[in-house]
Amino acid sequence: MDAVERVRQLLDIMADHDLAELEVEEPDLKVKIRKNLSNQYLAPGLNLAQLQAAAGQAYQTALQLPAEQNEEAGEPSKEDDLAEITSPMVGTFYRSPRPGADAYVSIGSQVEPDTVICIIEAMKVMNEIKAEAHGKVVEILVQDSEPVEFGQVLFLLEPPGD
Repeated sequence: MDAVERVRQLLDIMADHDLAELEVEEPDLKVKIRKNLSNQYLAPGLNLAQLQAAAGQAYQTALQLPAEQNEEAGEPSKEDDLAEITSPMVGTFYRSPRPGADAYVSIGSQVEPDTVICIIEAMKVMNEIKAEAHGKVVEILVQDSEPVEFGQVLFLLEPPGD
């Protein structure tokens, strides 16, 4: 299959799954495709001036909120210290190697960069996903057998020493 045919195939996949962005790296092809969302149409009955006015109103309202209601500026929260493990592809998330087996990791598990933490099935291929970081699993954000998107956060890790 030549590169043009492969890109057409990737465009079809994006359209079929309503993806905004797709990045593929293969031995003979590296491509990143992103939809141009600026060409989206406005809902009937709305014009650009109305949308801009509404956005400006929302911005002013956010500025008037007390500091406690706004995100706490200046002092980072505990979650800011957590490392995110994201999905490298679109597919189906599995916590264990097969149905009924123990999960690769659970909350509290210590992981190393080469620790397999889950499987993502994509196009009938089971892809083992590694942690790629040191730390302790503090949150699992996806349910078993749930579809995931490229870049979706799957796990939160507490780095060593925290």
